[in-house]
Amino acid sequence: MTHFLKNSKILTLLFGSLTLGTQAQTVDKVNDPVEWINPLMGTASKPSLSTGNTYPAIALPWGMNFWMPQTGKMGDGWAYTYDADKIRGFKQTHQPSPWINDYGQFAIMPITGKIRFQEDQRASWFSHKAEIAKPYYYSVYLADHDVTTEITPTERAAVMRFTFPKTDSAFVVIDALDKGSFVKIIPEKNQIIGYSTKNSGGVPENFKNYFIIQFDKPITYKSVWKAKELLANELSVTDNHVGAVVGFKISKRGEQVTAKIASSFISFEQAEINLKEVGSQSFEEIKNLGKGIWNTTLSRISVEGGSVDQTRTFYSCLYRTMLFPRKFYELDAKGKVVHYSPYNGQVLPGYMFTDNGFWDTFRAVFPFFNLMHRNLNSQIMEGLVNAYKESGFLPEWASPGHRDCMIGSNSASLIADAYIKGVRGFDVETLYQAMLKNSENEGPLTSVGRKGVKYYNDLGYVPYDVKINENAARTLEYAYDDFCIYQLGKALNKPASELERFAKRSQNYKNLYDPSHKLMRGKNADGSFQSPFNPFKWGDAFTEGNSWHYTWSVFHDIKGLSNLMGGKKEFANMLDSVFVVPPVFDDSYYGFVIHEIREMQIMNMGNYAHGNQPIQHMPYLYNYAGQPWKTQYWVREVMNKLYQPTPDGYCGDEDNGQTSAWYVFSAMGFYPVCPGTDQYVLGAPLFKKVTLSLENGKQVVIKAPNNSADNKYIGNLKWNGKDYSKNWLSHNDLQKGATLDFLMQSSPATNRGVSETDIPYSFVK
Repeated sequence: MTHFLKNSKILTLLFGSLTLGTQAQTVDKVNDPVEWINPLMGTASKPSLSTGNTYPAIALPWGMNFWMPQTGKMGDGWAYTYDADKIRGFKQTHQPSPWINDYGQFAIMPITGKIRFQEDQRASWFSHKAEIAKPYYYSVYLADHDVTTEITPTERAAVMRFTFPKTDSAFVVIDALDKGSFVKIIPEKNQIIGYSTKNSGGVPENFKNYFIIQFDKPITYKSVWKAKELLANELSVTDNHVGAVVGFKISKRGEQVTAKIASSFISFEQAEINLKEVGSQSFEEIKNLGKGIWNTTLSRISVEGGSVDQTRTFYSCLYRTMLFPRKFYELDAKGKVVHYSPYNGQVLPGYMFTDNGFWDTFRAVFPFFNLMHRNLNSQIMEGLVNAYKESGFLPEWASPGHRDCMIGSNSASLIADAYIKGVRGFDVETLYQAMLKNSENEGPLTSVGRKGVKYYNDLGYVPYDVKINENAARTLEYAYDDFCIYQLGKALNKPASELERFAKRSQNYKNLYDPSHKLMRGKNADGSFQSPFNPFKWGDAFTEGNSWHYTWSVFHDIKGLSNLMGGKKEFANMLDSVFVVPPVFDDSYYGFVIHEIREMQIMNMGNYAHGNQPIQHMPYLYNYAGQPWKTQYWVREVMNKLYQPTPDGYCGDEDNGQTSAWYVFSAMGFYPVCPGTDQYVLGAPLFKKVTLSLENGKQVVIKAPNNSADNKYIGNLKWNGKDYSKNWLSHNDLQKGATLDFLMQSSPATNRGVSETDIPYSFVK
């Protein structure tokens, strides 16, 4: 437990009641879910080995701005790492991933004694023992300066509080970073304004993050700086790398200086408007408001009857699903929704969201939104409409505009899944036309549109030998995306000829199936398979994985894949093999062991690579083979072994909530194997009780009172009191409200869920 949970009274007040069992404490009720979250989960990471590649995001759900302590050098994607011992500043951040890096960031750092504004000189030793990290509040003691820094956020603003010792040398350093910045001190207002242009790509020429900092005490010292030079008595400066230093008179130990901070991608005037999110409220008022917002959002899902670690892991993962994509829109002086376009640089009406890689998040994050946060996803879809209108293509990896990262045109999955699951309030016709454009065009970057689309449409696959990397992975994902276009077109009553085109293309996965290996394999333009073939070779024809991982990327037609393998028995044998074959690998495509390979190798689960996304749905596929108990076994194994509420708590990149959303769904007992359909595929619940409070006022109550470490198998399931043998749940039926009663047992129920009518949806009938 974290350091502030030292006695049972506090434990009970914060966490609800705990029942001592023979094996572990059981959490009967969660009264204050935000206090169960560990924002440091996944921060013990580095480029060679990811245990999450996260940072402590001090933010409100889907907030435009996050705040974080910065331990790495400014500009380093690994901005906060758990093993670091110094903090260089407190940064407003928009970073979705260390590999994508940040944009529009600036930093603030309190210091005492001699003025030191460069990051290495101003840095201070700190200890996790003097650090408190919560989603709505962060505090740390900076030992070298004898200062405690606290942060509490709103969506577009924040309040910082610095507790100083008695000194005549108390300063706050503002660092607007390099790549072009500006600061100005306005002493009569006790205010600093400035902008940062620092970014890692995906921005128009006129990109700026405008900020305003309002102090509650008179500024007694003021100076700006650029590079390594302090510009005494000057109040403003514009250059490559600039900042400011302001001082305050501190007459007694424990005296505090408060800074209210806001920013805007639109203008200084809009930053002033955004500062009204704080207004005249105190630090404690904003802190309590933020805690309340988190608790309200988190309490939409209540879990009971798990262990302390399971409960902490669940809510920590749930927190991660509520960070991205971030709101990239603002409210103008009239309260209207406006946004700075990261695509064309204009200020335009309407919603915009960003910082998301759909290659990761189409799998579970957006299906989670469609289940639990439908109004939000309607706004996100409208943001996709705006992104398409402003750039000519749907985003696939935006931060804040298009970034050349990953493959596929998986925006099709997001759009189809939202509409098919009943989300409305957005211009679906424009998005359908955008999907059609994707299906026929390459984009200005390889990540948008479809790289190799002419080959794919003419041959039915992207060839291995035409200098298009990751060709087999592209083919498999395009085929699934074509299924999503088909599904949406059918829902919109599009012409039969149009539907048939995409229905046919959805079967293109078959063109890569090699019956001699029973695996997917790259294919040359002349129709011959790529040779030599090593199914353990990462990359090359595949994306951050090998053939053993990508063979299962036929989300929409698992029965068709099973038929290719010779039927359900052989299909199940191939699934078993993923866990049985040793974690051997061929890294020759990369020339070194990428972190995703290392994470698979060290987890002792064969060639199963849960630390990366392509195979995360695979344990659920036993349901299609008539062996659902194996899904129940392996899903529980993954949750138990590969997730912990600790700094090394993930088994690979967390990736914008996807690896967390897998856990959230799996702990509830089901998973969206094929977004774009109405179904979730059954696993088995982790907790004794889960209650989902849906936006329409209905509840889904999942009961498994005899659930335990041993009782991991489903013996029987009742839906609203009636026996239910199917291995899938209907989204539309869940939206009506439901009670699911699971009878859990310690041995597999090999006669449950084994008939053809129990098998989840596949396109092949």
